[in-house]
Amino acid sequence: MNFNPNLLDCAPAPIAEAWSWVSNPGTEHLIDMCQAVPAHLPPQSLRDYLGEAIIKGEGASYTDIRGILPLREALANNIESRYQGDVNADDIIITAGCNQAFCSVIDTLCQPGDEVIIPLPSYFNHLMWLSIRGVEPRFVSFDAKTALPDPQQAATLISARTRAIVLVTPNNPSGATYDPECIEAFYQLASSHNIALIIDETYRDFIDINHTIHGLFEHRDWRDHFVHLYSFSKVFSLTGHRTGAVVAGPSLLEQIKKVQDCTAISAPHAGQLAAHYGLQNLHHWKLEKALELQLRAEAIKTAFEHPDLNYRLVCAGAYFAYIEHPFDIPSRLVVKRLIQEFDLISLPGSYFGPQQEKFIRFAFANVHESHFNEVVRRLIESQQEV
Repeated sequence: MNFNPNLLDCAPAPIAEAWSWVSNPGTEHLIDMCQAVPAHLPPQSLRDYLGEAIIKGEGASYTDIRGILPLREALANNIESRYQGDVNADDIIITAGCNQAFCSVIDTLCQPGDEVIIPLPSYFNHLMWLSIRGVEPRFVSFDAKTALPDPQQAATLISARTRAIVLVTPNNPSGATYDPECIEAFYQLASSHNIALIIDETYRDFIDINHTIHGLFEHRDWRDHFVHLYSFSKVFSLTGHRTGAVVAGPSLLEQIKKVQDCTAISAPHAGQLAAHYGLQNLHHWKLEKALELQLRAEAIKTAFEHPDLNYRLVCAGAYFAYIEHPFDIPSRLVVKRLIQEFDLISLPGSYFGPQQEKFIRFAFANVHESHFNEVVRRLIESQQEV
């Protein structure tokens, strides 16, 4: 058989490749900071509700292509409350996770040869999909001091083939949260060039609830330029239920429905029921888990202040810490050695775009802060010889 050359050129799935380097995956000595997964199950109340619903036969059928109306209404209310903006159920389509949300938006906006502007470091699945679809990423450089992308540099990358700017905040992999002024500048840039601003906000629930994320939903014309991507996977520990969302204007959503019908038909019904239950009943549980993650981010920052440590913490937040390693070798070799000799799993910066060979990513959400000193001890030990 002949294969799609774009797919052949695409990098392999990073999580699977990193785990292929683990020689003894069952050892208790292993510290897994590889994949962004919650450390806890959904609360018992959600599991009880979903179990009873499934026993009664609920969730077994297709839903409307857009998703069930109660979930879309609840998410619209959630967004209006958090962002103080104008959103309704007709602005939302529920997808099979946030990855499918991104893929569907790209397929709707772009054809092969088009360009998308995306800051470094970039989420690897975004890069993989652009590669598979023959869409060219134009990279905004990474500032390792601020961890914020520069809208002025992005402006210089816009061409006649540019279809969108993509941001992820809080960022995967860096953990950085972009400030409202930065996000507003990107919105103004996108709207002035009549292109889309796509923001993946999968980790928005792990920001302090008093933190202003951005004011884009307050713009009367936000539907013309802004695309909000969201996931229920992390906030309600529903990673296996594959439930996400696209929030956008009607013209974009009308075209996305065609992609949805050909790929998922509808997002998993049971996951939609679980997400709706979470939005209606788990606000305080969500805040407790968010606080745990905020404290964990502070704990890893403190751990990396160890005077003997030559690995530098660039940024930490949400689920992630982005680390500058001290070696003059490719990041894949650094990570492979940490896995094979020190039972410490992370991801190399090379998965997150060009010019990232000096960095590695730790996903700390499923690692209790009591392990951070041991993480630092192993990193210090790894400095002794390469």
